[in-house]
Amino acid sequence: MVRGGRALLAGLWLLASVSCLRGAAAGYRRKVTLQSVPGSNSSSANLLHVRAVGRNNTLHYVWSSIGAPTVLLLYTRSESSALRVNWTKLLSASPAGAIWIEPPGSVVYSTAVVFTKVFEYNGANVSALSKGQEEPFYAPYDLAGFSWQSVNHTVNQTALTAKFQGVDTSDPGGAFHNGTISFQVTAYEQGGRDGPLPRLLHTANSSKVEFIMDNVAPRGNSSRFMLEVVTVEEKGGRKRLQSVRSIDDEYTPTIFEMAQLVSEPRNDSIGPSFFQWKTTAYGSREASRENAIRCRYHPLQTANRTLPGPSIAHAYFGEGLDRSHHIAAINISFGGEDGEVYAEKGYLSWSALLGFGTPPKDAFSPLVMAIVVVALGTPVVLLLVGGLVVLFARRKRRSQYEPIN
Repeated sequence: MVRGGRALLAGLWLLASVSCLRGAAAGYRRKVTLQSVPGSNSSSANLLHVRAVGRNNTLHYVWSSIGAPTVLLLYTRSESSALRVNWTKLLSASPAGAIWIEPPGSVVYSTAVVFTKVFEYNGANVSALSKGQEEPFYAPYDLAGFSWQSVNHTVNQTALTAKFQGVDTSDPGGAFHNGTISFQVTAYEQGGRDGPLPRLLHTANSSKVEFIMDNVAPRGNSSRFMLEVVTVEEKGGRKRLQSVRSIDDEYTPTIFEMAQLVSEPRNDSIGPSFFQWKTTAYGSREASRENAIRCRYHPLQTANRTLPGPSIAHAYFGEGLDRSHHIAAINISFGGEDGEVYAEKGYLSWSALLGFGTPPKDAFSPLVMAIVVVALGTPVVLLLVGGLVVLFARRKRRSQYEPIN
């Protein structure tokens, strides 16, 4: 009994030690600011800068809806590095060189994620989609042609959030009469886990983007939607598509897969960049298991890819972007047998995490680990107790035995 109790206590002590180590890792903080970049007379020329200062380095996330919605991810080895913008050049037909970081040479790694198009297709003919056929598709929504509201009105410097909200101005069918497409940005000062579903685990080296379709009228009775995401990597680097599966769905019920695009690390100090999401979306502002929408990702496309312009990626990386950098694209579709949720609610929300370093990975929570330790420890204790009882009973019988002679 004593040994079993000690084993159980040792397991609980180990659990507490692991929890403390996790807490220490999550305790790393960055000094983060999130603000709209001034300098433009146009309310729709949105440029949002997230600056996260750490020990001997600074992460810059530059978001914009000038052209296709884009985020630049820039890693610098300087705590004083700063964003610079030439607005006249940025809004011209040749924006190359309009965005840069000072001091020169402080940027040691740069990449970009561009949200280019939203596709709508007939979900009743999903088999055609899986075969790569074009028949079920309606005309795509080109996000570079959207009209975007000023991000200034949505910046929350306390919560470190902002929202880019746009409509398709060339919408002949009236799908955007009362509808919008949005990208909501959230920055983080330290590691933790989001409260709302899908409860993504984040670090101080990451930010979150939430893609939202609100009241966009479907053009068919069985419409599904798909988002095209394009990534830009420096020449020689490339993104790899990974699937991470788990038997634990504690944080996101019924979802057992995490998908991620991970770059090849340049060196040990920088590590890779990543774009990570859980394979689910939600059909309500109050996300729940009941309104979950399964999302699927399609193979990463790398052959002969180009980046459609304009975007701030061209302003930072310069002319000849398609020749000097590696371009990859992936399509993420929302819905299947559960796709009718959007038709009923008129709302779709999908979240992704992007940042630097090793992508966060879900692990069993302390509560689940404690339950496992107790569940495994209890039978051991009972077995030991039973063995001691049997042993004691045998010894007692032997001590009471008296020989005849």
